[in-house]
Amino acid sequence: MDKVRKISCVILDDQLFATKILSAYIEKMPQLELLLSTTDVGLALSTVENNEVDLVFLDIQMPKMNGLDFLKHCKNRARFIFTTAYSDYAIDGYENDVVDFLLKPIAFERFQRAIDKYKALVKSPHVATGQTSSTIVVKGDAKQKYHQLDVADIAFVKGLNNYIAIHRVSEAPIITYRNLKDMVNELPENDFCQVHRSYIVSLAHIRSIEKDSIQIGEETIPISASYKTHFFVKWQSRR
Repeated sequence: MDKVRKISCVILDDQLFATKILSAYIEKMPQLELLLSTTDVGLALSTVENNEVDLVFLDIQMPKMNGLDFLKHCKNRARFIFTTAYSDYAIDGYENDVVDFLLKPIAFERFQRAIDKYKALVKSPHVATGQTSSTIVVKGDAKQKYHQLDVADIAFVKGLNNYIAIHRVSEAPIITYRNLKDMVNELPENDFCQVHRSYIVSLAHIRSIEKDSIQIGEETIPISASYKTHFFVKWQSRR
């Protein structure tokens, strides 16, 4: 039987205790292999550039070179998981090879979800993100600001030309410059459904259904003919 290749990991954080926590988490997961845990930016960059590194746990805020600059300098095929103590940190270029965003202190269960997300992303890049995580990260309307959203809090998504509005149950909508197709791929397939060229709805938040429309909160959302059959099949399968 062929030996299953482990996921090779590098940890870079300017705080030693943070590297020790992540190292301990990696040791608890047999499918992971720790190549390097360091506070030295140069050593980490050299290791990533000269070895087969799959996954880098990267602190965003470091004194000599922050995580964002590290990401820009790194030409390796590795993917990255950002770690930070700041929930509203401005992340420039987040979409490039970044799997997840872990807020310190990092619980082991949250760490495991990030690893699951990486494995699914490698296996199937187009659908992994939405199917393996209870959160998604989107860019807000403010320059270089990103939001981590609870998927269960999303009521519906509305397409608006070159951007979308993500309507949430508990807070105001978030406007982000991306297209609806990207959101279809990112949100969990079993929980969300596109019902119109301009709308994705959360099946859990539907209040009522008419022949050609859906009621979610105070919003009446149209169901177009091309999506109707798919929607009703999915809706009936949940009952």
